[in-house]
Amino acid sequence: QPRNIYGVTKLAAEELCRLFNHLHKLPILVLRTARFFPEEDDMAHAIAQSGENTKANEFLFRRLSVEDAAEAHVVALAKARDIGFDTFIVSAMTPFSPSDGPALIADAPSVVARYFPEYRKLYEARGWTMFASIDRVYDSSKASRVLGFTCRTNFRQVLEALRPT
Repeated sequence: QPRNIYGVTKLAAEELCRLFNHLHKLPILVLRTARFFPEEDDMAHAIAQSGENTKANEFLFRRLSVEDAAEAHVVALAKARDIGFDTFIVSAMTPFSPSDGPALIADAPSVVARYFPEYRKLYEARGWTMFASIDRVYDSSKASRVLGFTCRTNFRQVLEALRPT
């Protein structure tokens, strides 16, 4: 469900695309890309952290690299004619399952530590923090299943990049 007028207008535009596909058979694949922009993030204000810290956290649930965003569009262009119309969330694959939802809201750092026990030490070395709560997780499994596209960059790769050399 949309949370604001921005979300409502995005869904309205998608429905217009669906109608145009139905009436004129123009292949249209809507890619709902997660965040990939380099600007400072709007969640950085929620806790005292840098934009890099925020973006690293978001690879768990709603971010992808610019390169992955571009590649997703190339793949979608190649598949559009065969599919016709559909919508896809494109984001780094999340490690979380739906059953993690309540715990992510209550204590995200503990949930992240279950999947990535080493994250706390790597974050502490940089003075970084994890969001206290994560209230939504983008699921890009449909893009993987239908388009055959999976983002190359994910949170595990972010952690690998943080390891001392």
